[in-house]
Amino acid sequence: MSDKPSLRAPRTPPAVRPSVLGRPEGTPAVRPSIAAPEREFEFSNGDFERVRALIYKHAGISLSPIKQDMVYSRLARRLRARGDRTFAEYLDRAQREPEEWETFVNSLTTNLTSFFREAHHFDILAERLRKHTAKAPFRIWCSAASTGEEPYSLAITACEAFNTLAPPVQIVATDIDTNVLATAQKGVYGIERVERMSRERVQRFFLKGTGSQEGQVRVRPDLQRLIEFKRINLLDKSWALQGPFDAMFCRNVMIYFDKPTQHAILERFVPLLKPDGLLFAGHSESFLHAADLFRSMGRTVYERTPARAR
Repeated sequence: MSDKPSLRAPRTPPAVRPSVLGRPEGTPAVRPSIAAPEREFEFSNGDFERVRALIYKHAGISLSPIKQDMVYSRLARRLRARGDRTFAEYLDRAQREPEEWETFVNSLTTNLTSFFREAHHFDILAERLRKHTAKAPFRIWCSAASTGEEPYSLAITACEAFNTLAPPVQIVATDIDTNVLATAQKGVYGIERVERMSRERVQRFFLKGTGSQEGQVRVRPDLQRLIEFKRINLLDKSWALQGPFDAMFCRNVMIYFDKPTQHAILERFVPLLKPDGLLFAGHSESFLHAADLFRSMGRTVYERTPARAR
């Protein structure tokens, strides 16, 4: 073995999952600015440090310095929605307007996808599934599939409600991001992602990896067969989607849009949801401004407003 020093460039540190907010040991306090001509808005270290200070002071969240790209991606959507030209202008607005401040905080915290997040929604869905007696399959649209935890939670709920690995259920799982959809289709996760599930549930619906796959789990093929993954941008003029659906999950998505855009999307949801269907929203979302379209049933679950009220 040669004793000459290696001339290879240091390895790029592995990416940290969005759910990890802490700073790993050894990472620098601030990542140097990188020229990014493809970016729509300038985002300096000063802008990022201001975001870090605000979210820590008001929400107690310590954003890791390696989250700079993530912060840009999430907040740039709000700049577009509000018509702000710079991050400084947007952050001034967020501190000035309570509603935008709430959206600012949610934008930095609501992408922590996990299995059975907001568990009460799956209890409500299970109750509805057990009442399903129609010959046609019970159809569900998950409009923000991300890396797959939510649609697989839906599939597990269906299997448990009907006590079979082949329930009469069809799930369409969509997302704008093709990368997260690829992860979702694989259905492979670190074993820590299922630690909060009961041992019985994990044993029934997941396969544990061995050898080089140790420390990982994979969803059983039975669950994958219940789900169709496809890319859909809710802002597109047309969706490659055919209704009607018995239930629609659109959770922690609307916060990225302004109220007129939310209303326009919800208006397109109406004909896709059965008259007695359920729409599930995120815990911080409210559709009171679209009461002509949907009415609250409590616990961020909505149903179509009767036609006579519109």
